[in-house]
Amino acid sequence: MRFMLMMNAPKGGTEGWHINNWSPEDFKAHIAFMMSFNKTLTAAGEMIAGEGLASPAEARVIRAASDGSPITDGVFPESKEYLAGFWIVEVDTPERAWQLAAQISAAPGPGGAPLNMAVEVRQVMSGPPTDA
Repeated sequence: MRFMLMMNAPKGGTEGWHINNWSPEDFKAHIAFMMSFNKTLTAAGEMIAGEGLASPAEARVIRAASDGSPITDGVFPESKEYLAGFWIVEVDTPERAWQLAAQISAAPGPGGAPLNMAVEVRQVMSGPPTDA
């Protein structure tokens, strides 16, 4: 079963996630945690893909106009959270995906304290069965 684990970071406010304001040591510890987590997933054969995402200030929503040209929309300052990164994992049960999400949620933040960020878990749907 494939699942997408989406790490959501809070936007604005004074809590936790302003990673650009972290000390270099805290930032390095956070990235080291993520790299170690990804290495463990890969060694277990559970990692399909995963990436961190740029700031929502760089995000745009694109739609095609009637002539096919791009119409852009965004930035969305009213959002209280944004997608900070994702993983696609292959695991045997939903419970295993939830365990992995909890580990991601506990990634270290400032001072090494767990961030306890929200991680949304959704199953990746498969296509219809193919005739052999």
